[in-house]
Amino acid sequence: MDFEKLAQAMGDLDEDTVVEMLEAVMEDGGSEADKAMEACQKGMELVGNLFEEGEYFVGDLIYAGELMTQAVEILTPALVGSDSSGPKTKMILCTVKDDLHDIGKNIVRAMLEAAGFDVVDLGIDVEPEKVVEVAKEQNIKIVALSGVLTLALDSMKDTVDAIRKAGLDCKIIIGGAPVSEEACAAMGADEWAHSPQKTINVCKAWAAELA
Repeated sequence: MDFEKLAQAMGDLDEDTVVEMLEAVMEDGGSEADKAMEACQKGMELVGNLFEEGEYFVGDLIYAGELMTQAVEILTPALVGSDSSGPKTKMILCTVKDDLHDIGKNIVRAMLEAAGFDVVDLGIDVEPEKVVEVAKEQNIKIVALSGVLTLALDSMKDTVDAIRKAGLDCKIIIGGAPVSEEACAAMGADEWAHSPQKTINVCKAWAAELA
């Protein structure tokens, strides 16, 4: 499989080629699904660059998000395995205050649900107080905070602080373009991720500890 070609097809928003290549990846049960996922993410980076350069517009971004969601749906059975039986771990997922992006969040949600999580999706531009309120009400032990803008880091820190101040015993993972190991340590989150796959793996490990 030519994963560079797949990344380029995603960047070109060539739906037919992307779907055809992903279905080919899944023919053997998806042994290279993780590489295909990485290629799709690389393609999404191309889309982001083209948007910044003025070659793509908002409509293209929305279409790219829909195409990426479709890609995730095709690859998910291989990425998350078939261990989604049994009691579901409930967790919160949201895009933090002052950030309105939801493409990445929606992709992660689709993969988490396929992995057997009961995802409470609070949406976008979510105030720290809302996260704390829902975590208390529903006895949430895992919180995933998403953001794309650099200013999302401040909102993430405010949310982590609010959760800790409320005395909630929650594991917190931050995800999105601006996050890093340093940012994670500085704000007191437990983990960070740039890829949906890492988010799923971390949350599954936490869920196993909580079980």
